Amino acid sequence: MKFAIALLIPAAAALAATPPAPASDDSFMIKGATVHTMAGQDIENGSVIVRNGKIIGVGKNLAVPKDVKVIDGKGLQVYPGMIDSGTEVGLIEINAVRETEDVQEIGKFNPQLVAATAVNPSSEHIEVTRVNGITTVATMPDGVLISGQVSLMHLNGWTTDEMGVKPRAGMHMTMPSIRLPGGRGGFSSDADTGGGGGGTTTGFTELKRAFDKEMAELNEYFESARRYKVSKAAKAADFKPDLKLEAMQAVIDGTEPILVTARREREIRDAIAFADKQKVKIILCDAVEAFKVTKEIKEHNIPVILGPALSLPLNEDDAYDRAFTTAADLEKAGILFSMATLTGGTNLASRNLPYQAAQAVAFGLPHDAALKSITTNAAKIWGVADQIGSIEEGKWADLLISDGDPLEAKTQIKQLFIKGKSVDMDTRQKRLYEQYLGRQ
Repeated sequence: MKFAIALLIPAAAALAATPPAPASDDSFMIKGATVHTMAGQDIENGSVIVRNGKIIGVGKNLAVPKDVKVIDGKGLQVYPGMIDSGTEVGLIEINAVRETEDVQEIGKFNPQLVAATAVNPSSEHIEVTRVNGITTVATMPDGVLISGQVSLMHLNGWTTDEMGVKPRAGMHMTMPSIRLPGGRGGFSSDADTGGGGGGTTTGFTELKRAFDKEMAELNEYFESARRYKVSKAAKAADFKPDLKLEAMQAVIDGTEPILVTARREREIRDAIAFADKQKVKIILCDAVEAFKVTKEIKEHNIPVILGPALSLPLNEDDAYDRAFTTAADLEKAGILFSMATLTGGTNLASRNLPYQAAQAVAFGLPHDAALKSITTNAAKIWGVADQIGSIEEGKWADLLISDGDPLEAKTQIKQLFIKGKSVDMDTRQKRLYEQYLGRQ
């Protein structure tokens, strides 16, 4: 017994003499900054402590852990990383080169497709987007009716698995519509406007027939998914697994929302009616005319994702600032909303997300509400508010350190962290700038 004790004493002494382990690259403390938690009051001269990529402390006068590096935040601002609620970042590299696009597949129904599987972690657009403070994006496939699964992705990682926040965040569906020739962009308003702009009775009849056909196909597809569920549960002898119908099960069970692209008033009303009929959860996407349907949207408690605010009005007779004021209208109506760049192939636009929110501020949206629309609101809509969207204990350390308000173009993002790891602020544009700046 004495021999055993003698062995333990030197071992304990050696352990005590061992220096503390060096700080890992995802453990640190930001000290002395103004912390905008987006979950309460701002904290002047505050601190944020991060360990293993997670926030473990937020407040004032926090003790400095011995085993983490300290980042001096004096005079700087700390915000949660911003979230783009709808984009094609990672799915398109060069618009004019078809081989670099992986957004759309053939067919009207592709619920089994998951956007994350097609994301290119090495895309040049990812680094350009994140240096402006965007840490997470909802990258989405596109198609005719049901185009596939929207994937919520962190903008850092070697693989899509490493980047994934919620690979199956929602099913993207485009609402069928009737659009007649004429008006801005070559199309008039929906059928309820009477066509306008040169539409003909024959043209309307044909388009209405096509609309009715697509709606019937859509409803039948959802019924097919329900029949598939019953057959599978009953273990029918003739049951055959179907990847597409299998992917629909979370939607019809109500555990996964449908992101419904519905721009005009008629499309939005049709989407609400469809959700009621099929008893599914929906999120309205790119709902340009949501301001006309605020009462119904609020009554159904449907979240809204607004498209680009820096755009022309949808209709020629709309007010010039119509696209700028919709966010304020939704805020006044008490509707949960977020913002998305919905780039449509122009991926560099995703970096303009904070300026989209800023434009809404200039036209009536409270500043705090604008920040929430691209942080906490987005996290709530996508069902990940327990992981990201605000600076609170237990959440991933998706943080940006800036010298001012991130909604202002003059603000510089000094440092960015995704899951506690410092992100390289270098970009292709910066490299080219430096290269040609030194050209003799």
